[in-house]
Amino acid sequence: MRLRKSKKHKKKNTHTELNMPNPIITLTTDFGLRDPYVAEMKAAILGISPNTKIVDITHQIEKFNTRTGAHVLAAASPYFPKGTIHVVVVDPGVGTRREAILIQTKQAYCIGPDNGVLALAARSQGIKHVYKITNPKLMLPKISHTFHGRDIFAPAAAHLATGTPPSEFGPEIHRIVTPKFAKITKKKNTLTGEVIHIDGFGNIITNFKEKELESMSIKTTVNLKLKNTKLKLRLCKVYAEVEAQQPLALIGSHNFLEISVNQGNAAENFKTKAGDKVTLYRS
Repeated sequence: MRLRKSKKHKKKNTHTELNMPNPIITLTTDFGLRDPYVAEMKAAILGISPNTKIVDITHQIEKFNTRTGAHVLAAASPYFPKGTIHVVVVDPGVGTRREAILIQTKQAYCIGPDNGVLALAARSQGIKHVYKITNPKLMLPKISHTFHGRDIFAPAAAHLATGTPPSEFGPEIHRIVTPKFAKITKKKNTLTGEVIHIDGFGNIITNFKEKELESMSIKTTVNLKLKNTKLKLRLCKVYAEVEAQQPLALIGSHNFLEISVNQGNAAENFKTKAGDKVTLYRS
């Protein structure tokens, strides 16, 4: 994803516009809660910024699943106060040449690996600046090759919370990784996207939004192909508009098109998983 070059601002103005008197740092990881990893990240943050509020979005992302990590951050982040610092560590490429980045949006900051996990949230909030995190003074003294969450990302968030300007972390860059799961392709009368998340109820959440449905003149009925299954679903506002155990489509609470079964599990019914292709077509 190439970004427009921003006009230069004085350093004192690059951070204060989003500053919070009581900064919040959120954590989203695939670490789980069995091991000490989450506690180590929190310790790194509190050692630098002891008054910071730390909020756990989730640590139960499927291991290495950047698609789910990106969706969860994009879904949760809009509801936090302006100036919140979001740290995401779903990082199968830790220790490789992938960059560590800090994204300043119009609403918040996103810190993590440049592997697409930050892109959905950052793009929806409006990207202002992106910086590589390279300044060793803003990291822990000893950097592990396998735990950048503790040694690079957590300290970066803590220093940002204490008022360090984003420009101090490293050089500004103008391109970030665009994840494949964010892309929608158009061909004649079809749009092809994919399943980005299966929630705990078995709802199949796609990367289509209301604007895609409007572009296809979809108002009351959704015609789609899910893997190899063709479905014609009623477009509802709530699940209970159809009988129990009947399928439906709706725009969910995070503004993505969902394929659901009222009081049932759509993912099990249609044998669907995250990453499966979904095609919308006109009848």
